[in-house]
Amino acid sequence: MTKVKTAPGKKVSVGQVLLEISGRPLFVLRGSVPAYRDLVPGKRGEDVVQLQAALLESGHPTGGDPSGVFGMGTQRALVTFYRSIGYEVPGLNAPMTEESNLAVNDSATVEQENDSVSVIPTFPMSEVIFVQSFPAHVDEVYVSVGDEAGASLLSLSSGALTVEGLVTPQEKGMIRPGQKVRIYSDTTGRQFTGKVSSVSKNKRPANDGGQESGVENYVVKVTPSEPLPVKLNGENVQLTVVAASSRGKVLAVPSSAISTGADGLTSVTERRGRTERRIPVTVGMTGDGFVQITPPKGTRLEAGAQVVVGVQPRSTVGRS
Repeated sequence: MTKVKTAPGKKVSVGQVLLEISGRPLFVLRGSVPAYRDLVPGKRGEDVVQLQAALLESGHPTGGDPSGVFGMGTQRALVTFYRSIGYEVPGLNAPMTEESNLAVNDSATVEQENDSVSVIPTFPMSEVIFVQSFPAHVDEVYVSVGDEAGASLLSLSSGALTVEGLVTPQEKGMIRPGQKVRIYSDTTGRQFTGKVSSVSKNKRPANDGGQESGVENYVVKVTPSEPLPVKLNGENVQLTVVAASSRGKVLAVPSSAISTGADGLTSVTERRGRTERRIPVTVGMTGDGFVQITPPKGTRLEAGAQVVVGVQPRSTVGRS
């Protein structure tokens, strides 16, 4: 590794050189087709279409070449692109043919070695990283100057940051696309806003993604209203979804007061003095650590009653 020209957290622009390996650049361009072959004049295909679009975006138009055909215009654009980033375009020695002679007849582009061998400008797949969208950012750099180039050099993330959260099956029913979301970051101490973009239809299996053992949740995707700081990439944030509000006051208890018995009934346990009474309830909206409850008709449970919770010996039923 001869040069490292970036660092974790740095923004990456189109055409930027990230590393230099044995004097040759590793740069980034826009594209969704993985680089799977070296490209030379005369090649055709979707990867050539992608190269031409990337060169144009970098300020190097490919002239009159048809889309997907590596002709003289693409060759000139490739040469000027390489020179703009401080390097000469690499060349491939090949026997001189009528086709290659036409491809390399621009003396400003290549030099002919002799009558039978030509140097053909090449776009090598080893010198480019394609990302689907910008802005892009460097996540990690795994090498330093002097290191041998291995399989892992660096990692990039592209596009604006989005947020994923997990909700329980009970919470899923209250969340829908378009609802406003507050995004709070402990890392920055700042609060951001966003909207729910989607809610998964299928459960994420338990023990996947660091979930609590035995718990199956649904994935909620949130699109921030403004770009989030790069330092939040991979960090945990707190999401608050404004899912619903009651028209009037409702009975509410701390969420830890809700329990589900072996019989499958959801209930709270009321305590009066030394006497405890289990009361089946239907749960509703949740917010700020409280859950709306509705006892069966004819069951008396009033605001101010004491209920058993999981972390404290008692709490109070309130109206909110």
